[in-house]
Amino acid sequence: MIEVGNVTKEFSLSRQLRREMGRAYKDAKSIKAVDGVSFECAPGRIFGLLGPNGAGKTTILRMIATMLKPTGGFIKVAGYDTQKDGQRVRENIGFMTGQTALYDRLTPNEMVKYIADLHGMEPARFTERRDELFTLLNIHEFADRRIGRLSSGMKQKTSIARTIIHDAEVMVFDEPTEGLDVMTSRAIIDLIRSCSSDGKTVIFSTHRMGEVKLICDDIAIIHKGILYFNGTVEQFEAQMTKESYEDEFIHLVGEG
Repeated sequence: MIEVGNVTKEFSLSRQLRREMGRAYKDAKSIKAVDGVSFECAPGRIFGLLGPNGAGKTTILRMIATMLKPTGGFIKVAGYDTQKDGQRVRENIGFMTGQTALYDRLTPNEMVKYIADLHGMEPARFTERRDELFTLLNIHEFADRRIGRLSSGMKQKTSIARTIIHDAEVMVFDEPTEGLDVMTSRAIIDLIRSCSSDGKTVIFSTHRMGEVKLICDDIAIIHKGILYFNGTVEQFEAQMTKESYEDEFIHLVGEG
């Protein structure tokens, strides 16, 4: 379970940042990236966090993963408060982003083993889990090549395997299919679906409405840090005034 309650996040603006952001921010001391957002993600369901670039999606996910602290409100992951019990949250979460760095001199096998060791996985359980994930993501054929020599799709698959090797209760995916080919994207979507089938809590951000229709049970739409919709996919479809998900999304964001 993930509980996000009236969460706000403000970032201080330096003089240099104010100059870079333009005249509208010349007197601003801070910027509000997330403004009073609340939602819940339930086990066994896939929660899609939607919004255009710069909407605040990644900021919310990083607060869930304890990488950032909220300015206001609270976040609980698997029953633990992210600010009071950060270590327990990190033990129960897997966080994956397209910008996650990998060690180029390691192989996928070594990279995943390193993360498993950090989480104290038993050798037999690690081998079983690794083989299962490497088969699902078709990693076996390049498992012993150095990561620095892999394609972007191969690196993304390695990053996914590293994220979920410890079989965490809560999974967070930030734009997991961004910039990937159709085959790799489908493999990752299938893996996200399998996490949900295993009863895990899954949240992922995307701006691809096709992915939303394909796998989401619940969705939240944010724009400029403000929540514009929060409910099931069925509820979203019931209130649609446009013919497609894409048009309805643009309509909601455009009105905002």
